[in-house]
Amino acid sequence: MNRQMLVLLLAVSLGVGSVWSTGENAPAPAASPAHVTLTWLGNAGWQVSDGNTVILVDPYLSRMRAPAPPGAAPLPAGDVRPAYGWDDRPEPDRATIDAHIHRADFVLVTHAHYDHIFDVPYIAERTGGTVIGSESTANILRAYGVADRQLITVRGGEDYQFNGFSLRVVPSLHSPIDHKHYFSSQSAPPGMKAPLTLQQMHPEGGTLAYLIRIGGHEILAFGGMNYIERELDGLRPDVALVGANASRRENYDYSGRLMRALGNPLLVLPTHWDNFLLPYGASQRVAREALQGFLDEVTAASPHTRVVVPEYFQAIALPPRGSLPR
Repeated sequence: MNRQMLVLLLAVSLGVGSVWSTGENAPAPAASPAHVTLTWLGNAGWQVSDGNTVILVDPYLSRMRAPAPPGAAPLPAGDVRPAYGWDDRPEPDRATIDAHIHRADFVLVTHAHYDHIFDVPYIAERTGGTVIGSESTANILRAYGVADRQLITVRGGEDYQFNGFSLRVVPSLHSPIDHKHYFSSQSAPPGMKAPLTLQQMHPEGGTLAYLIRIGGHEILAFGGMNYIERELDGLRPDVALVGANASRRENYDYSGRLMRALGNPLLVLPTHWDNFLLPYGASQRVAREALQGFLDEVTAASPHTRVVVPEYFQAIALPPRGSLPR
């Protein structure tokens, strides 16, 4: 099957054109239990499933009114939710998590900023899933009583075979923020005791990406707006979850270099582009408008790549197993 036919198959399966957005009120694409499905949880959070295994990436559903990263848009007037500072010890939004997370066999954490890890201890406790991440991630989970049998601590370079899927851990970089200064490059120490402050749940602790091989697909998941180009050498994912917020612009030719390094993947799903300080029901109009620049960059660098803008909790079904190249 040649590349043109593969692109057509993907376009028909997803119902997409050259660049496609579902829109604020568009219906969810149909998902077959025989397909691999990807469901966006907001921010950098995803659920990946083949109907047998459920893998979460950076699940953060609490969306607190918490400290904002540099350059974040101001919150709308009239937001009456509690406002949390770095020294506060908020609780996860259990009702929202319970409504959307029913199972997690594995939870992959790219780095330990609160908008990636805050809900993971509760999800791990509730589901019994195995959490994979850095030493900082493991130390934060241990603070909340998550047993070592549920933790796999990685540094990047590991390539694991699990029942039904395999996982390559890719060394990566966090986004450059605020004129090339990292927002946090600290680590979470061992021996902390819950409940932790937001500051304690916000050390970067090193950043990872994950190549998930499942159901005949290779899905590369990033949690920030940066990467180590040499670590991507030889990777040819058919799906890439690519960080797309404004801090990507502080990297040279971010989208172009990435598309070339990955061999122009068939499908790109932008991630970490919405305003995660807003609740799910709030408008993301400003973030959507800012996202257009990323869509244009990918299209210019890789015209045959389909870019799908995901909607919260709407499953995107990939074509059947074996219909796309590994």
